Amino acid sequence: MTRDLLDHVVIHPAKRLTAKLIGTLSTLRTDDFETEPVEQLNLALEGISGDRHAGFTREAGAREPWYRRGAKMRSGRQISIVSPEELWEIGYALGLPPLEAGWIGANLVVEGVARLSFLPAGTRMFFPSGASVVVEGQNAPCRHAGRAVARHTERPSDEISFPKAAKRLRGLVASVEHAGPVLPGDAVTIHLPEQWIY
Repeated sequence: MTRDLLDHVVIHPAKRLTAKLIGTLSTLRTDDFETEPVEQLNLALEGISGDRHAGFTREAGAREPWYRRGAKMRSGRQISIVSPEELWEIGYALGLPPLEAGWIGANLVVEGVARLSFLPAGTRMFFPSGASVVVEGQNAPCRHAGRAVARHTERPSDEISFPKAAKRLRGLVASVEHAGPVLPGDAVTIHLPEQWIY
C-alpha cells in the first residue's frame, strides 16, 4: 500500500480474480423487463442485440436527477450481472428460496466472486472468446424488479420489500468493451483496478 505525503490516501493494488459464468439470459421482446435463459449471448459493442438495454445511449431516468428525465445520455447499463450467492442472500432476507436471475432482468450470472456487487467501477471481466465487459457500478434495486418478484411469489408486499432486501446485493451494470460470444461454463477472468477512497 502507498500513502501520500499527508498519510491519508491508501492505494490498494490491482488484482486478478477467477470465476465462472453459470447463466446467460436475455429479453425475448424489447419491452420485457424479465430475462430468460439462452444458450449463449453474442455481446456486441452496443450490448446484446435485441435486449431491452441494448444501445449506445439511453434515456435519463430517476437514477440521474442531474439530467432532465428522458434526455439522451451514454448507456452504461448494457449488461446486468448478478451472482447466485447474492441471489441467495436476497431470497433469505425475503423469506424465500434464492431468487431467479431472470426475475430481476439479469444477463450474466457469475459464480465464485465474494461480494460481486462491490466490484469497483472500472473492473473488467474477460471471457474465453475475447469478449470483455467493463463494470460501470452497482445496480440499484428498483420497483420494476420488485414487481416482477411479487408477481412470481404471489406476495404483493415483495414489490416494496425487494428494494430494501436487495440493497447492495442487486449486482452490477456493465458495458461491452470487446465483442464476442459468452456461454454458460465459461471461465471468467476479473481484473480489478487499483483502488483508493478519495
